[in-house]
Amino acid sequence: MKSVNKVTLLGNVTRDPELKATSGGQSVSTFGLATNRVWKDVSGDKRSLAEFHNIVVWGGLAEFSSQHVKKGKPLYIEGYLKTRSWDSPEGSKIFRTEVVAENIVLLGAKEDPSEAPEEGDSEPFDEGLMEA
Repeated sequence: MKSVNKVTLLGNVTRDPELKATSGGQSVSTFGLATNRVWKDVSGDKRSLAEFHNIVVWGGLAEFSSQHVKKGKPLYIEGYLKTRSWDSPEGSKIFRTEVVAENIVLLGAKEDPSEAPEEGDSEPFDEGLMEA
């Protein structure tokens, strides 16, 4: 039987990316993303719930995200879920499920005029679509 592990998120960045390198020299970046779910309850009142996601980005996309992804900005992400575990200093097992980003699209208007697209560029967001 086939299976699918695919995540699509549209939300706001909650913390600036932190860029590191593995012992093998591979770039890895981590940051947070918040999404909101809005619905009406049985009495018709509007309700909302925020979810906070840990995002992990590898390679060239990690370097891109560390330069262009900023706290508070809207972001579109495609990727997959990965759960890792480790032992705490107290001896208990800790689990963390993360979204490994494979595609990132920067959303919203550019604030820095020096980053404006050159004449002939198709869309201002084209540079934001990157594949791992």
